[in-house]
Amino acid sequence: MTGRKAQLAANLAQVEERITSACAAAGRKREEVTLIVVTKTYPASDVRMLHELGVRHVAENRDQDAAPKATACADLSLTWHFVGQLQTNKVRSVTSYADVVQSVDRIKLVTALSAAAVRAERELGCLIQVALDAESGERGERGGVAPDGIEELAAAVDAAEGLRLEGLMTVAPLAGPFAGRQRAAFDRLMEFATRLRAGHPAATMVSAGMSADLEDAVAAGATHVRVGTAVLGVRPGLG
Repeated sequence: MTGRKAQLAANLAQVEERITSACAAAGRKREEVTLIVVTKTYPASDVRMLHELGVRHVAENRDQDAAPKATACADLSLTWHFVGQLQTNKVRSVTSYADVVQSVDRIKLVTALSAAAVRAERELGCLIQVALDAESGERGERGGVAPDGIEELAAAVDAAEGLRLEGLMTVAPLAGPFAGRQRAAFDRLMEFATRLRAGHPAATMVSAGMSADLEDAVAAGATHVRVGTAVLGVRPGLG
């Protein structure tokens, strides 16, 4: 095993232990939580090693990084998640490789994703990104729709050709009433997720938690955690 692969294996083992412990503490089964490794700024070679180590879900937040990486790893059985703020001019590219877009936060984006998915003859999973720091009608500092806009977006995704409503996503806010209160933020997201499932029973996915707060997300009930630094190490500086 190469030095880099050994490092990734050790890091993955530590993250796996954290998720397992968090599930046990919450009275949940380990298989209820899916690990998504966020590979942004890291090369396709790392993605290949992660796949060899058993990782099946990877995420990116910038199309210019993701598109060539997905092409280079097209032979691998991976589920690609797009988790960054998405501009409509990047939708066609993202739709060519992403299996799930976790950052749907406006009607215009739903329309663009639907058109691109139909053109590519693909079905795209969609999560509505909820901004817990946003006032009514506004978007969050890190993207996302205000909580009172969830149902309108859900209905739009549900009705859109080529799209499949999967559930909700959030990023723990840096400002507002939930700043520094990750567990409370994730608990609130779960309330919204329960409400969403009442009208959309198939929308069972709840994506929350990252390297620093995955335990809070698991305790709250998240089905997917997005972990980058704890697996891959500190991000190299972007030039």
